[in-house]
Amino acid sequence: MSKKKESTQPEEEIKDETTQEETAENEAVEENPLEKELADTKEQLLRVTAEYANFRKRSEKEKNDSFTFATAKAVGEILTVVDNLERALASEHEDYEGLKKGVQMTFDGLMASLEKIGVTVYGEPGEQFDPNFHNAVMHVEDDSLEANVITDVFQKGYKINDKVVRPAMVKTAN
Repeated sequence: MSKKKESTQPEEEIKDETTQEETAENEAVEENPLEKELADTKEQLLRVTAEYANFRKRSEKEKNDSFTFATAKAVGEILTVVDNLERALASEHEDYEGLKKGVQMTFDGLMASLEKIGVTVYGEPGEQFDPNFHNAVMHVEDDSLEANVITDVFQKGYKINDKVVRPAMVKTAN
């Protein structure tokens, strides 16, 4: 019988020590509300940090997906033009007028495709010069024209909404 008492005593002592430590920790937290507030604040900070990291990853993925989608849409519109040019090059006819008509139709299809994806063309003779949209490479003095009027267009400009893709290269008067 004495052996049983000896074997059970250490277990009870261990349980008592554990219970005393837990009680001491609980009392310390209860006694010091700042410790509890600090622990809560740390937990909130960890949660907010994790949420922000997830948000950042999700935003980056959405940005990449939207860029890929927009690029695919633009390329899809232009592929019909590529197909028409391939057919024109494969043709073995020496009909100049037919070739010219085919190139004109291909050009018209390309311009329609660009219009579908929101690209607009600008820069025509007679328009008012705007340094935000035009690049003046030449200047001519002509009293019959108003100041800052475009006289010639060497290269048309292209924009999407109000963002310039390529400025128009022009010649201005006065």
